[in-house]
Amino acid sequence: VQLQASGGGLVRAGGSLRLSCAASRRTFSNNGMGWFRQAPGKEREFVAAISWSGSSTYYADSVKGRFTISRDNAKNTVYLQMNSLKPEDTAVYYCAASRYAAVTTVITSYGYWGQGTLVTVSS
Repeated sequence: VQLQASGGGLVRAGGSLRLSCAASRRTFSNNGMGWFRQAPGKEREFVAAISWSGSSTYYADSVKGRFTISRDNAKNTVYLQMNSLKPEDTAVYYCAASRYAAVTTVITSYGYWGQGTLVTVSS
């Protein structure tokens, strides 16, 4: 297993969760990273991305100002801090490693995927 996501759970609307994604060094080095999510009956969608160095980030409009992506290259780990959660944030969240060092939102740019972690936000 090259990517391992964790930190999902049940939270009330307005609450916070922090997702983590531990990667193997081979998967993580020189790779941009991203978080995607998939709600029941919907397609997988982009949430946030970060460049290899961490200097560039990009967010979906739906989470901008509420979610923060970060990474610790020494620990081969990427994080997604989720604040002010809404019921519509309920989904399985996946971390992924891009084939490129720069930020990308294109799902086909991501070659490695974690197993997903479920986030449920109750109203």
